[in-house]
Amino acid sequence: MSQRRVLITGAGSGLGLALALRYARSGARVACVDLIQDRVEAARASLPGQGHIALLADVGSDDSMQALFDQVQKEWGGVDVLINNAGIASGGPMIETTMEEWRKLLEVDLLSVVRGCRLFLPGMLAAGKGQILSTASFAGLASAPGIMTYGVAKAAVVALSEQLRAEVFDKGILVGVICPSFFKTNLIDTAVGSDKARKMALRLMDTSPDTVDSVADNVFASAERGQFMILPTKHEPMRWRMKRWFPNMYFRMLTKLVKQHTK
Repeated sequence: MSQRRVLITGAGSGLGLALALRYARSGARVACVDLIQDRVEAARASLPGQGHIALLADVGSDDSMQALFDQVQKEWGGVDVLINNAGIASGGPMIETTMEEWRKLLEVDLLSVVRGCRLFLPGMLAAGKGQILSTASFAGLASAPGIMTYGVAKAAVVALSEQLRAEVFDKGILVGVICPSFFKTNLIDTAVGSDKARKMALRLMDTSPDTVDSVADNVFASAERGQFMILPTKHEPMRWRMKRWFPNMYFRMLTKLVKQHTK
């Protein structure tokens, strides 16, 4: 049985790196993709096993993603698992957003997923097998205030994944969407938007019962089972079900929680 070829964007740190470690431990070859040369090289060097590669790409750029695809085709001839993980955070209400912020979030958080799928899906279809995982966020399901551009972009990643799943369900390709809530990572380092939203996010990260390792363990196990909706943080499965089954109760709970964290 040949080694799986796994490509992970945003693999230089955080959840991307943690997932790279888990796939490498499973015996896969991992293509670590990041914006920063030193970081991605260090990520590759930290992986157990053989055959891993470190690649640079800006997921918000058509040309850069095309160059990444060309390089992967040359090195490996394709991938078996694509993890669209790279993204940036933002925070703030609608009236504080700018069109520049909207364009940046959509380019990096949504269109990066589109680019990855458009480039690597044809090879999976030709092979009749593969898996595509995309990191959204519980923000894409929560309908919470104060994270307007981020929440909308991540909700679009959920919708894209749902539609893609329906398109390829009978073609041997699995699709999953990863929707964690807050846990400690360096995501805020590249965040755009208001300082108030940044401080609230840091508070929620500091009080989270989840860690990058617990989240990565849950994501990897769920992905290996072929699960579509992956809710890898402690409280989100209950919150997701409450929103679906008792939407008015969920809305009251949401607004109460927001008030507690904005005092």
